[in-house]
Amino acid sequence: MEFVSLRYFHETARTGSIRRAAENLHVTPSSISRMIASLEQDLGTALFERSRQGMRLTAAGTILSRQTQRTFRDFERIRGAIDDLKGLRRGQVSIYAPEGLIAEFLPTVISLYQAKFPAVSFNVVFASTDRIVEAIIDDETDIGITFNGPERDELAKVVEYVEPLTCLVAPSHPLARKRSVLLKDILAYPLALPETSFGLRRMIDTGIRREKLSPQITVCTNSLELAKRMAMLGSAVAFMPRFMVMDDVSAGRLRSIRVQSPAFSSSRVAVCVHRDRNISYAARELVESLKRHFSQIRPHR
Repeated sequence: MEFVSLRYFHETARTGSIRRAAENLHVTPSSISRMIASLEQDLGTALFERSRQGMRLTAAGTILSRQTQRTFRDFERIRGAIDDLKGLRRGQVSIYAPEGLIAEFLPTVISLYQAKFPAVSFNVVFASTDRIVEAIIDDETDIGITFNGPERDELAKVVEYVEPLTCLVAPSHPLARKRSVLLKDILAYPLALPETSFGLRRMIDTGIRREKLSPQITVCTNSLELAKRMAMLGSAVAFMPRFMVMDDVSAGRLRSIRVQSPAFSSSRVAVCVHRDRNISYAARELVESLKRHFSQIRPHR
């Protein structure tokens, strides 16, 4: 079983397409097809189900894909360690994070980091809390930033930032002039909420259940940015910690209001890595950068 055939298989499994795998690896689709066919012959089983929609892994293919994913992640770590010995500071860092961090936090962190290490590239994926935890455990990412994430034995929290969850409204909204507001008063208006796989949503649902209230959910989405935009336009009320929207609040595009509910008092943003897995020098430096940036935020109480 050759390394090249495993690499071709891995890229096809990752992209779900021979054509995209060929483009990413700078080879012809026929080369990919031949290597996969050879691998299937060696293993004595089909690895993909081929259809017009793309390449879908079989049960055997799924088992192999999990292994190749770990293998190629380990190979990248080995390459990074060798570069460190040479005094080189390059590589790629993978981050899974809540989308709400994109507008005002991660771009600053990454820009400052790249000024120091210009040869390091980033793969940034925005996802729900459940998906971020899964990515850390399955070795799909170096670093995961979770929002009210579950406690898991496999996860190590390198830094945690705690801040109340606030409600977001447009400056023209009837609640906009209030400094704090009861949850029952908020629920008199339409809401834009994330899906239930988001830690943020579970926090909101806990508060609503405790007070036995009935929300009017106008928008349910996997995009925190969309929820924020709906609030900005006055179409709905959204919820986020204030640090995620500080630029919009300072510019007068949003109002961030304290919610008078114990369930909303402590939203937790945590930078996590796998407890039993070594990360590269580049990833370790980013973790240190994230720790510094979170320490500089002043929680809104």
